[in-house]
Amino acid sequence: MSELETAPIPRRNMELLLLLLALAVAMAAYYLVGINSDNGLSQEFITQGLFLAGLALVFHVILRIWAKYADPVILPVTVALNGIGLAMIHRIDLAKVSRDNDQAYRQILWTGIAMVVAMVVLWAIRDHRVLRRFTYTALAASVVLLLLPMVPGLGVPINGARIWVRIGSSLSFQPGELAKITLAIFFAGYLSSNRELILLAGKKIGPLQLPRARDLGPMLVAWLVSIGVLVVQRDLGSSILLFGLFMVMIYVATARVSWIVIGMLMLAGGGVFAYFTMGHVTRRIDGWINAFDPDIYYAQGGSRQIVEGLFGMGDGGLLGTGLGNGSPYLVPLANSDMIVAALGEELGLIGLSAIVLLYLILISRGMRAALGSRDAFGKLLATGLSFTLGLQCFVVIGGVTRLIPLTGLTTPFMAAGGSSLLANWIIVAILLLISHNSRRPMQAGLSATAEVATEAPRRQKLTKEAKQ
Repeated sequence: MSELETAPIPRRNMELLLLLLALAVAMAAYYLVGINSDNGLSQEFITQGLFLAGLALVFHVILRIWAKYADPVILPVTVALNGIGLAMIHRIDLAKVSRDNDQAYRQILWTGIAMVVAMVVLWAIRDHRVLRRFTYTALAASVVLLLLPMVPGLGVPINGARIWVRIGSSLSFQPGELAKITLAIFFAGYLSSNRELILLAGKKIGPLQLPRARDLGPMLVAWLVSIGVLVVQRDLGSSILLFGLFMVMIYVATARVSWIVIGMLMLAGGGVFAYFTMGHVTRRIDGWINAFDPDIYYAQGGSRQIVEGLFGMGDGGLLGTGLGNGSPYLVPLANSDMIVAALGEELGLIGLSAIVLLYLILISRGMRAALGSRDAFGKLLATGLSFTLGLQCFVVIGGVTRLIPLTGLTTPFMAAGGSSLLANWIIVAILLLISHNSRRPMQAGLSATAEVATEAPRRQKLTKEAKQ
């Protein structure tokens, strides 16, 4: 059966229904926080609720105009996660444990900026294949973004990590969040253009078909960049994220286990080197293994944050203490790094499981867009961006629950932080574009058949060059 006979359905009405449900969940969370506080329901409930609802509905209209075949689940799930995060940050603000009690206001402001930028991305790009033209521009942009925090007078160290730039007296930004998008574009463009060369057989050792030495170059560069971020910027989370992104994308491009084996060996070597030579990594590992040791608990940069988060989640039990009824503000950085622990305390295991389920739905819809994409670049880009969201969730939730060492990554869409919100909403916009192009009826232009026809001569040329 041809693709013209399957008549794709836009499913925008289903998206609208799910979006209203997502907004109801977010508003209910905000309402519960308000009625359980000493101040009662404030004017912010109406103002911020209407602001979020207005933005979400405008986004929905934009999709009807420019990407009407986009996946109908991605936007509602993202709005639900963003809304629950806003409610929890507002709840931490109400505890007034510090002088900085305007995080919820800043978060709703950044939500507005991020959603508007995502809509601009939808309008400006329209077809994700355009991004392939900027493969090496994306690489150059990644290098600039990763180096920006090291520029004297611009970069500032916060909590021991030098990953921020400060603009003016109050605006801080983490350029590494945008670098994960530009790196995904570069990896997708590079791997989709050079897949045949990378696939050429090297030496075979047992069941493993090793790549040729000269094809190991990109992996070595990715490994060195990850180690560089770890050493210079003292950012363990971003280091894991960048290397993991490349490993997954090259595995998807080549389907070779040897790349995973080599990558894991390089990761293990880098991890051992970092543990024995870098103090902040040593503290992270010791705080993970011996979290309840009094010497480590009370040490500067020790395990106090992890242990208090665990006790908070334990206090929440199965059903939680209820939004606004717990004490999550006792955990340091409860509105950012530890927001998962705060949600676990007040929503319990069931509520936290529901949030994890929302993330799984979002990531699976991104992977579905990758599977349905009609071009190799789209497949790799959607896979890389979806994996980035998934790995970030695993590293954050795994760190808070002590499954793995705690790192400094933020929980996508929920933790306080404008740069994280902006980057993740741009990722959502790109995933929506890829899903739209994969589900829409075949049109004149770069269809799958046309792409194969245009790609074939280039692939023959590459194969001929490789054999020489």
